[in-house]
Amino acid sequence: MKVIRTEAEWKPIWAAIFKEGKQLGFVPTMGALHQGHLDLVAKSTASMDFTVVSIFVNPTQFNSSEDFQKYPQTLEADLAQLDAAGADYVFVPSVTTLYPQPTRLAFDFGDLERVLEGEFRPGHFNGVGLVVAKLFHLIQPTCAFFGQKDLQQVAVIKRLVQDLSFGLSIEVVPTRREKDGLAMSSRNIRLNPEERQQALLLYQQLSLAKERLLAGETWKQIQTDTAAAFSSAANSKLEYFALLHPETFEIFDTFRMDGPQSICIAAFVGQVRLIDNLPIIA
Repeated sequence: MKVIRTEAEWKPIWAAIFKEGKQLGFVPTMGALHQGHLDLVAKSTASMDFTVVSIFVNPTQFNSSEDFQKYPQTLEADLAQLDAAGADYVFVPSVTTLYPQPTRLAFDFGDLERVLEGEFRPGHFNGVGLVVAKLFHLIQPTCAFFGQKDLQQVAVIKRLVQDLSFGLSIEVVPTRREKDGLAMSSRNIRLNPEERQQALLLYQQLSLAKERLLAGETWKQIQTDTAAAFSSAANSKLEYFALLHPETFEIFDTFRMDGPQSICIAAFVGQVRLIDNLPIIA
C-alpha cells in the first residue's frame, strides 16, 4: 500500500492505471475508520482492479469550528486498517493541497438543500460538493463507493455526478451496524459509555416505526410517539424524524405501499449529533 499526499505524486500512478485500461475504485473518507468504511473498501477491492482511499477532514462541510476541532483523527490506526484491508493507495492531502486558495464557487443542490441535513446544517452540502468534486477531478476513479448511512449525502453526490457529467459510477453499500443495532459512525468514538447506551434509541425508534407502519398504523401517530420517546429520554434531543423518498428526498405525510420509502433520523446524544436511516420499501 502506498500513501500519496500530493496531486503530483498521484498523476503518474493514475496515468499508468489508465494506460493499462484498469478499473479504479475510490473510497472517500474523513478517517477515524470503522468496519463500515472497510466494507466500502472490500466492495471496491472485490470489483475494481485498484482501490484508492482518501483521508481528509474537510473543513468546508462543518457548521461549527468546535465540531471540526473535535472530529476524531486516527491516521496511524487508519493506515494500518487500510493496509490489512487490501487498499492499494491512500490519498492523505493537506488542507492547502485541496484548497490552495479560498473557494468562491458555491453549490446549490436545490430541494436537497432545504430539508433535513440541508435545513439543519446550512452550507454543509456545499462543502461536501466542493471536496467531492475536487477529489473526483483529481483521482478520476471508475467507481466511487459510499455508505447508505449518509443517505442524503449519497443523493447529493449522485446529483453532483449527473449534473456535472462526471464519468464515473456511484455504488451504495448497506449500513454496517454494531451487534446492538447502532449504526457505525466515526462520531461514536466521542460517546462515553452511558451515551453509547442512550444512542441505541435512534435505531430502536427506526425499527419500531417500520414495524408499526407495516402493521397499518399512521405516520402522524408514529412521529408523535417518537418525539415523546426522545423527550422523556435522558440526554437526548431529536432534530428530525422523517418519512421520505430515498433518492428525491420528497417528504411524505402518509405511508403508501407504492414506491421506495425510508425513514431518516437525526438526534443529539449529549453533545454528539448522530444520524441514521432505515428503508421501509426498497
